[in-house]
Amino acid sequence: MQKATIAGYSYGNSSLAQSPISLKDLDLLKKTLLFTEEDEKYLGMAGEVLSGQVESILDVWYNFVGQNEHLAYYFSKDGQPDAGYLAAVRARFGQWIIDLCFKKYDQEWLNYQYEIALRHHSTKKNKTDAVDSVPIINVRYIIAFIFPITYTIKPFLSKSGHSEEEIEKMYNAWFKAVTLTATLWSYPFVKEGEY
Repeated sequence: MQKATIAGYSYGNSSLAQSPISLKDLDLLKKTLLFTEEDEKYLGMAGEVLSGQVESILDVWYNFVGQNEHLAYYFSKDGQPDAGYLAAVRARFGQWIIDLCFKKYDQEWLNYQYEIALRHHSTKKNKTDAVDSVPIINVRYIIAFIFPITYTIKPFLSKSGHSEEEIEKMYNAWFKAVTLTATLWSYPFVKEGEY
């Protein structure tokens, strides 16, 4: 997936707001998650395995959302899913898989995580795609989505030909990275001073 072909993908755009979470705070979150340089290595390895399977992964995730009315609701208007909205988000979600595995977790990455957080919150929900849908994705589903996004990735990692030990290390690195992003995405939902 190329940046220029994904509508609304603004990673690295200088107009993005700076994340209110500092790089020091990011390092402390990584420390809390036991996220190490070894995890960075195995996350990159996971990216190599997953990059050719992105559409299949998204099929699994979108099927899950589609089968759960309470999740599909967040991409709907008057109870009807917006196919164009779902397609636009899907393209960025696919790029998120690649970014999660390969991007350096620096200020630019942190700023884009904040942008994603705002797009889940009423601050910017619907604005990127100029849609008329529900005004917010409740934070409980961002947090709860950690499990399905993690659990469903292992079969894809297992298609790599790597050893069981390497697959487990890729899986654990993925789990930590997903938890980290969901934690960062929760920022706009927390009262100032409480994050």
